[in-house]
Amino acid sequence: MSDGSTPFLKMNGLGNDFVVWDARTTPLALPVETIRLIGDRTTGIGFDQMITVERSPGGADAFMRIHNRDGSEVSACGNATRCIGRLLMEESGRPAATIETRAGLLNAAGTDDPRRVTVDMGQPKLAWNEIPLAEPFADTRAIELQIGPIDAPVLHTPSVVNMGNPHAIFWVPALDVVDLQQVGPMLENHPMFPERANITLAHVLSDTEIEIKVWERGVGLTQACGTAACATAVAAIRDGRTDRRVTIHLPGGPLLLEWRESDGHVLMTGDTEIEFEGLVDLATGRFRKTGPGDADASATPEAGR
Repeated sequence: MSDGSTPFLKMNGLGNDFVVWDARTTPLALPVETIRLIGDRTTGIGFDQMITVERSPGGADAFMRIHNRDGSEVSACGNATRCIGRLLMEESGRPAATIETRAGLLNAAGTDDPRRVTVDMGQPKLAWNEIPLAEPFADTRAIELQIGPIDAPVLHTPSVVNMGNPHAIFWVPALDVVDLQQVGPMLENHPMFPERANITLAHVLSDTEIEIKVWERGVGLTQACGTAACATAVAAIRDGRTDRRVTIHLPGGPLLLEWRESDGHVLMTGDTEIEFEGLVDLATGRFRKTGPGDADASATPEAGR
């Protein structure tokens, strides 16, 4: 490690993991190659998204910049918003925080559990050109798109929603009806989605519960995707599949979603975790831990790769 190593924080929301930089005092802009190096789980720290906390030009508590593991910048990440909201609330001692993103201002609020955070994700975008789609659809609750034979498609008629990112939700009788690892890349890059899309398989368990699996654009299969959970809840409620409050079960754990009738805002509540603090050499991706996280406050820092 050189003296120029950069401090970072490793966090996750239900296993959806992040490398977090505090760039409010010293700006940090990394080239795509460096983002990919650090995001690689073999050569670097490994993450689903890289989060850069910056000064907010609009006067919020902070601006949150989001890059996927492939280096692409995206507008929203629900799980990361909960994580950054927690950090800002712990820092200020206040029960709420406002976070500026490319998708707009997002408000985070604490709960009885300091690790559990609620985020107001705002209103979903439902028009075809807001999602966006490559062609007009009057009703985005179910668009014409299918995978497999015409007379017996494996996946078909997804619901589409924008929750800061484009999402396509396929309703399935079971999450294992198709290998999402195989079809995810094709659907993410389908011509119907000019900005690519997050792809979700959703199985409704009851009026108040849904289980999902998500292929996230620029990332791949993920343990959890907050905006996908929000989009799934909105799509289910629009189609009369569930109540307005629903628990979304992801591989990494549950999220509580509410699509508030009074103002159309989507509220998401779930856990956050600080994994560890560390230092990383931006040139090589080599890192070492310098402090413990939530799981083991007495952990001994380990040498990195």
